[in-house]
Amino acid sequence: MGGEVLLRKVILAPSLLSADPLNIAGDIEKIKGEYDWLHIDVMDGHFVPNLAYGPSLVSALKSRHDITSPIDVHLMVEPPENFIDLFLPLKVDYLTIQIESTPHAHRVLQCIRDGGAKCGLAINPGTPVEWVAPLLFLVDMILVMSVNPGFGGQEFIPQVLEKVEWLYRERTVNNLNFLIEMDGGLGLDNIQDVVRHGCDVVVAGNAVFGHEDPAQALKAMRNKIMEVFR
Repeated sequence: MGGEVLLRKVILAPSLLSADPLNIAGDIEKIKGEYDWLHIDVMDGHFVPNLAYGPSLVSALKSRHDITSPIDVHLMVEPPENFIDLFLPLKVDYLTIQIESTPHAHRVLQCIRDGGAKCGLAINPGTPVEWVAPLLFLVDMILVMSVNPGFGGQEFIPQVLEKVEWLYRERTVNNLNFLIEMDGGLGLDNIQDVVRHGCDVVVAGNAVFGHEDPAQALKAMRNKIMEVFR
């Protein structure tokens, strides 16, 4: 996205996939006051070659009165139709499915909306971004995966920035209102690039929880973001 970058709020969403699984609550406490959302990956060992988290973690987070930030759940499962009813009763804020995981994405997104959550659609690095075009009017968020999903700690794939540019342009030209989220390999070395290209929500895992001071890591990322708009 060339030229001047328009001022907008950029959301920082630490990924709990990179938190200490034996002390998730403690890791969240370390970043208190520095994050905007909490991002939770749900993996079924089928759509992606890994297993991670489920409704019990979301329920535990929602039961904590000291955690009031939006909960952003990314379903890397197949088919998502079999999973959304496990999460909608928990009052998650955003529930995102993979476009590659079902031939009935429109129906599933509508069910998420009808269930009271905001709906998101994720797209893998190797999937053409045009696949999401017929659904942009319906979604609240598009999640651009900047690594192949399944594992944390992977290297950022820079070619996905072209997808963000396309989404930003489509949103502007058609006066749409969805957020653009990115997840995978994000940190201080590339956060300014992704924001300049149009990302509204930055998911970071290892760059936050792999840091000796996770709160300071988030502060540094926010400072980097602010520099983009100066």
